[in-house]
Amino acid sequence: MKYAVIAAGQGSRLVSDGISVSKPLLEVNGEPLLQRLIALFMRHNAESIALIINEEMDDVKEFVTGLNLPIPLDLVVKSTPDSLHSFYELSVKIQHADKFCLTTVDPIFREEEFSSYISAFQSDDNNDALMAVTDFIDDEKPLYVKTDQNLNILGYENEYYANAQYVSGGIYCLNNKVLSLLPDVVKSGVTRMRGFQQAIIDAGLKAKAYPFSKIIDVDHASDRKKAEEFIRNM
Repeated sequence: MKYAVIAAGQGSRLVSDGISVSKPLLEVNGEPLLQRLIALFMRHNAESIALIINEEMDDVKEFVTGLNLPIPLDLVVKSTPDSLHSFYELSVKIQHADKFCLTTVDPIFREEEFSSYISAFQSDDNNDALMAVTDFIDDEKPLYVKTDQNLNILGYENEYYANAQYVSGGIYCLNNKVLSLLPDVVKSGVTRMRGFQQAIIDAGLKAKAYPFSKIIDVDHASDRKKAEEFIRNM
């Protein structure tokens, strides 16, 4: 499996909370977020890892160049205006992948659920995308995922709607059909990953939701405390 990580954001909410280290190097239970992900990928048959960081992250660049991995780690250093443009810049590193897993740098989740998720996508030839979702809603601006009774994704909503159950978890398993949509979606003016997720549905591709019990995004200093407690109780 090929993996890719979007880590080019400014981490402005952490900065406002007094955190000075770049977000990918923020430690949760003594382990940097990025290191945690890389170790996780290695335990799940990573063939390669692609990573994008912004041009101000000298500490992250130094950290990455100091790694000694037995697989390729392709680093893109470029400041982008939004998450979708980060994905676009990263896509050149994964353009030949039949299937890949894309994630932001900060989700915390149960490893056994991630294992089942990756296995499910690797054996799935019916869907173009398998999207991690959760009914644990603790985000400031969650993206609600509309599904049918079989967890097929029907669309997305930025606002709560009656009986909304799931929100996007920021982890995406995608195939090359989905990746081929990216240039035109970016040209159309879409700027965020949530808009791209809707574009997948609008294009008629098949996407399915995969529920995780809990996914915590570390956006604030208080989220780190929640994540550490979550990890301790796993």
